Amino acid sequence: MIKRKDGFNGERTLVLPVSILKELEADRMASILYITDIGYYPKAWYHFRERSEPIDQYVFIYCMEGEGWYRVRNHEYKITANQYFILPAGEAHAYGANAENPWTIYWIHFKGKLASEFALQAACPIEIKPSIHSRISNRIDMFEEIFHTLEMGYSRENLLYACSVFYHYLGTLRYLQQYRDVISRHAEKIDFVTAAIHFMKENIEKKLSLSEIAWHIGYSPSHFSVLFNQRTGCPPLAYFNQLKIQKACQMLDFTDMKINQICYKVGIADCYYFSRLFHKVMGMSPIEYKNYKERITSCCSR
Repeated sequence: MIKRKDGFNGERTLVLPVSILKELEADRMASILYITDIGYYPKAWYHFRERSEPIDQYVFIYCMEGEGWYRVRNHEYKITANQYFILPAGEAHAYGANAENPWTIYWIHFKGKLASEFALQAACPIEIKPSIHSRISNRIDMFEEIFHTLEMGYSRENLLYACSVFYHYLGTLRYLQQYRDVISRHAEKIDFVTAAIHFMKENIEKKLSLSEIAWHIGYSPSHFSVLFNQRTGCPPLAYFNQLKIQKACQMLDFTDMKINQICYKVGIADCYYFSRLFHKVMGMSPIEYKNYKERITSCCSR
């Protein structure tokens, strides 16, 4: 059986240097909670990792899509979409993707004086149920903010900011209801179109069917499709594709991610199909779009 620790198409990883980790451990602020490694594995076929020799880091894994498993303390757990877990430091463990429906995961290795406090409640899988106030996409944005901050370099300011965002990120998971209530208390009554669009945005990295969207809203697929089209002038799945390309444009504008990484981030595994869809929506290829925006930026900065 094929087993892979990494090397997945579209993956992104950062491993902080040992010298930087020593600085973080000695820093009065950062030593509370700090990241040692961070990454994203899309559709991780044959992913498998076993550590018979324990490491001194906690391992956070959030499953965005697909299925996987992990084993620790002689117990094995199954993982599905929108679930996360934290493996304890100092204990042997193993984890991997489901052979038929491999997971897409965000993962972070971390340490710190308060690390165990956040890990205690997440030894077993915890589910984040999608809803109008689940704010799943907000957490994805936080992860990206951490990753891109560390990508910009290891200045003390960058490191402390990344640690602060990560502290908040874990806080949104531990105090889940409070994080949701901040939005729900002030939200106006939301109709089915707004709820559908929110659900699409929350699942921008996935390939949703019309039935899945309609089921979430509580309508039959045919009835939902007719009503959505009447309200927006666009079929639901076509609208979903437009949102995917909108997100892709943002990543082309504000990140250094490659095309094959971006297409996975918007739930499209086939880069050629992604390019065709991008051209259909934007009237130009992703490369042409990026070059066009760079020319505009260059002209404006003169």
